[in-house]
Amino acid sequence: MMPFPISDQTPVQFSDPLPDQADVVVIGGGVVGVCTALFLARAGLRAVVLEKGRIAGEQSSRNWGWIRQQGRDPGELPIMIEARDHWRALAAQTNRDIGLVQGGVTYLAETESKLARYAAWLPNAQAHGVDTRLLSAQETRNMLPNATTPYVGALHTASDMRAEPWVAVPALAEIAARDGAVIVENCAVRCLDIQAGRVAGVVTEQGRITAPQVVLAGGAWSALFLRNHGVRLPQLSVRATVAKTTALPEVTAGAMADGKVAFRRRADGGYTLAAGGFNELFLGWDALRAFPKYLTQLKADPLGTRLLPAAPRGYPDAWGTPRRWSADASSPFEHHRVLNPAPNTAKVRAMTRDFAALFPDLPDITVSHSWAGMIDTMPDIVPVVDRIAALPGLTLGTGMSGHGFGIGPAMGRILADLARGVAPGHDLTRFRFDRFNDGTIMDLGPGL
Repeated sequence: MMPFPISDQTPVQFSDPLPDQADVVVIGGGVVGVCTALFLARAGLRAVVLEKGRIAGEQSSRNWGWIRQQGRDPGELPIMIEARDHWRALAAQTNRDIGLVQGGVTYLAETESKLARYAAWLPNAQAHGVDTRLLSAQETRNMLPNATTPYVGALHTASDMRAEPWVAVPALAEIAARDGAVIVENCAVRCLDIQAGRVAGVVTEQGRITAPQVVLAGGAWSALFLRNHGVRLPQLSVRATVAKTTALPEVTAGAMADGKVAFRRRADGGYTLAAGGFNELFLGWDALRAFPKYLTQLKADPLGTRLLPAAPRGYPDAWGTPRRWSADASSPFEHHRVLNPAPNTAKVRAMTRDFAALFPDLPDITVSHSWAGMIDTMPDIVPVVDRIAALPGLTLGTGMSGHGFGIGPAMGRILADLARGVAPGHDLTRFRFDRFNDGTIMDLGPGL
């Protein structure tokens, strides 16, 4: 089992020789990029995944591990239902135990107003046949008999799942490689190769690859990559802190969250803890430029994001990070292979105390690891999944806004179809790129 968390110190696992040609190049080795290549390979195309650092080295291995339909934006929900089916199928196709468990997801309500907000989402589930239901106060107590908070009810989806991200995504990459995809770690794509006004391939630090189609699934680095080509995307990245406890008695087999702490059972018997609804934004040039687009989000949750004055050196929106470079010069992607932000230690202590206070009958809680990840987010908290008209031959899948792990397999299938010119089978209007430039109001929707 590979060291945890995945970082630039993790040994290279995928080191295929760089080919001269491909049908599709996928930039980014997170869950979305890996799954894009997997479905391209299964369609008979020569797919190449290029990852500047390590497969799943950033947010794809650092997330909570939830595979949830519950609370999704209505535009995402049909795609997430598909993703759930993919997870089941793919888990059976690997020789690794990725920790896939159907333990359910539960949102706990401390107040009637929060419960009413949960109830307002129910019609979305009912429209798609998802088994979400509203629990009464007594049903919630029965589910968590030792909890100290007097919850007035909860939203519960029994069919939702969980998995271990830092095991699961490399396992998916192994399936993609077995099916014919070429995967190269430690190989940064510097820029697109543009010929006669359209994509003709990519320029990497190891050389050029000719390809008529490119999929950009670069996570927190996508906006920086696009800016070098004159395309502006109001994507930002926020830091989210997570912790892992040592083994504890089971209080739930699934994943739960209230207003203070989110927690889910792990395959190793411990719990993954996070501070639900809390993240941190490092201010930089892109944050200042994109501020007007984020006003709706800020008004809806003015205290949900803590502002920090500067990102660490080399981060996508650090004050000193170059916004322009040439194909024959080293790029920001080579200078910073893996975003490995330090966790917020005060937040780790707080969420550990909150978890202990919620379940005082548990033995002393010990945090064995804590880490952080940079979540790529968008003004309306839904991704961009679209072909980019300004750069014919480029398909973009980014801004998963903390929802990417669970939905990743289906998003990969959709991006593979878009790159192939095949109808994706879902309405992607909600995720179009031009919504940021044509006067569309940033509608946050009822996603939870």
